[in-house]
Amino acid sequence: MTQHDFSDHTLFDGGRAPNPRRVRIYLAEKGISVPLVPVDMGALGHRDPEVATRNPLKRLPVLELGDGRVLTESIAICRYFETLCPEPPLFGTGAFGQAEVEMWQRRVELHFMFPVAQAFRHIHPAMREWELPQVAEWGEANKPKALEFAEFLDAELAVRPFIAGDAISVADISAVVAADFCKPARIRIPDELENFHRWYAAMRQRPSYEA
Repeated sequence: MTQHDFSDHTLFDGGRAPNPRRVRIYLAEKGISVPLVPVDMGALGHRDPEVATRNPLKRLPVLELGDGRVLTESIAICRYFETLCPEPPLFGTGAFGQAEVEMWQRRVELHFMFPVAQAFRHIHPAMREWELPQVAEWGEANKPKALEFAEFLDAELAVRPFIAGDAISVADISAVVAADFCKPARIRIPDELENFHRWYAAMRQRPSYEA
């Protein structure tokens, strides 16, 4: 795989948090190297001036370009690199292919990542200082929503290897990160969703998964 060096850029990274991890997996799939600045989110480092001055929302990841411009939001950062390094394509090819990936990426974010995140943020004790107010009932209400979408994905994955077609895309990256976060969110994907688990196992075997 071709290695693309962006040594004049800086990526402020949040470790195992879902959104920073989405970017790292994407970069690994593309063979893109960007210097990382680790931020300890457990110690609320994303609220320190180093991040807050670059992103007033105090969230990660944050990409600082060599000229000082800043991009936030994981998919926006990935799109930036996709334009500069289009191969291998992770946002689809052609008018329909790109729209199809966008459709699935949106579905995964709204109907899987979001409810998993809400379950985690509103139930897990470690999030008490983050999610104010922490509403346990809302967290519990989101668990069946995540499971419903997992069932939907299981049916879709019966006819193709990846979420948006025959090739991996950002939709798969978002979904595998959300699937990983089901455990701390206390959501168990049923064993009978065999197509989902086959896809999940294949994603976990990719070298990028360890990024």
